[in-house]
Amino acid sequence: MVTSSSSDSTSFATESGDSTMRVIAFANQKGGVGKTTTAVNTSVMLATRGLRVLLIDLDPQGNTTSSLGIDKSGLDQTTYDVVIEGVALAEVAIATGRERVDLLPATPMLAAAEVDLVSVVHRERRLKRALALVAATYDLAIIDCPPSLGLLTVNGLTAANHVIIPIQCEFLALEGVSQLITTIDLVKRQLNPDLDLLGVLMTMFDTRTNLSSSVVAEVRRFFPDRIFSTIVPRSVRLAEAPSYGQSIDEYDPSSRGGQAYREFTNELIERLGLR
Repeated sequence: MVTSSSSDSTSFATESGDSTMRVIAFANQKGGVGKTTTAVNTSVMLATRGLRVLLIDLDPQGNTTSSLGIDKSGLDQTTYDVVIEGVALAEVAIATGRERVDLLPATPMLAAAEVDLVSVVHRERRLKRALALVAATYDLAIIDCPPSLGLLTVNGLTAANHVIIPIQCEFLALEGVSQLITTIDLVKRQLNPDLDLLGVLMTMFDTRTNLSSSVVAEVRRFFPDRIFSTIVPRSVRLAEAPSYGQSIDEYDPSSRGGQAYREFTNELIERLGLR
């Protein structure tokens, strides 16, 4: 159950004065593209700016949970209980030990949700309904979607106001992006007309190869108005941080990865129109 870590900050608002919780899904059906790394580090950095953040681990691998130093074996309830059993999200979310960051944790048990959701009424909207009950508690909810286009990802996209697609700077990472865009469009038409593709974030950029630059140029050609200016480099420090249960801002804030995610956070705040 959430402690007081999220209750003592001033709520941010958009330029228009709207203080409603915004929900952002990080999605890509390809694994290993930096989706979890981005969700974790962005959440922590947003919280350092004074925003109250709920980070949602929607991936059965539970890597977001582990990355924050949470022992999955000691969890009584998880995302599965919220999505399948209908347990109130506020009863399952836990404090992370970081001011203004709470976590809805996940374990491999969540894998069963793909099957269990098939027979559930309004199966695509389970997470959306759960989030509605905590909308006054947080400024932002960040969803780390699983590397698939199944019902869990559909739940994430249906609950979200915005979706961000992390894309690894490698040729094979481009495959499947069109399929993801098709899924996003389908969710937008049938389930969530307010869903907005907020942007594409290039990750794991290798300065030693021409391929990385070529992939960025190709993505920029397809998403000229959506690609973020920030490009996250391939970084040993970024890869090491989760093993210590820390974000890059805690582990090595002066590293190239730390600097990149701070720049991305600045861009994200600007795109969301937050002040």
